[in-house]
Amino acid sequence: MLRSDAANERGQREFGAALLDADLPLPKGIVGPHGKSAQKRFAVYRNNVTVSLIAVLADIFPAIQRLVGEAFFRDMARLYIAKEPPRSAVMFEYGSGFAAFLESFEPVSGYPYLPDVARLEKAWLAAFHSADADPLQPGALGEIPPEQLAETRFTVHPATHIVQSNFAAVSIFSASREERSLEDIKPATPEDALITRPSGTVEVRQLPPGAAKFFNALIAGATLGEAADQTMSSHPGFDLPSAISAMLEAGVFSACSVGQTPREHSL
Repeated sequence: MLRSDAANERGQREFGAALLDADLPLPKGIVGPHGKSAQKRFAVYRNNVTVSLIAVLADIFPAIQRLVGEAFFRDMARLYIAKEPPRSAVMFEYGSGFAAFLESFEPVSGYPYLPDVARLEKAWLAAFHSADADPLQPGALGEIPPEQLAETRFTVHPATHIVQSNFAAVSIFSASREERSLEDIKPATPEDALITRPSGTVEVRQLPPGAAKFFNALIAGATLGEAADQTMSSHPGFDLPSAISAMLEAGVFSACSVGQTPREHSL
């Protein structure tokens, strides 16, 4: 007799859960050749799946793995996999909740910068896989009449991401990925990161104070004048010309216009 759709769905959920949690029993209906027990065969299969997912996480979060050590990372990843199994067949999308997991994972509570380093790693990967688009050319602003520059709005480039941190996440991320010493880094120093892909290669820049607020305002749809006013109200020493030059060099935006609302882009 054919099983109902609901029964099939329930069976698939039970099978998937058992694959990622060794404490769960063998799913019903799983048998080996000639009807023998499939407990050992399933355990091997379960281990292979878990090992593969650990490797995926290690590829996505290489800086985190170097910071905590390979053995610790593998043990930690097993717990994360059991808690948050993949929900998509696209593996580079996995690990979206890893930063939040690190925030609540007591064994790494003494390293509060790890979650933001993980967010940087996910942003780097998202920028790498983002859609292609030509960055805004510096000459585009020169074509706008000076009296209308303040009313200019921008379309964010698909690869652009901003990560703000209360810790030295950018320095720690860069040093870990480049396998450099962390000795001279002061972890409690706040750092903001800009992730872009201006010429096909993902770049991570540390932003000066106020720049993240300025870029985020423009990304949210504020005009150039509005974003500048908002930023200077909280950062009186903000260097607006340098920020505009940096955003053009980094390829933060792909287009600009006067008096129009830009396309939305989720960071």
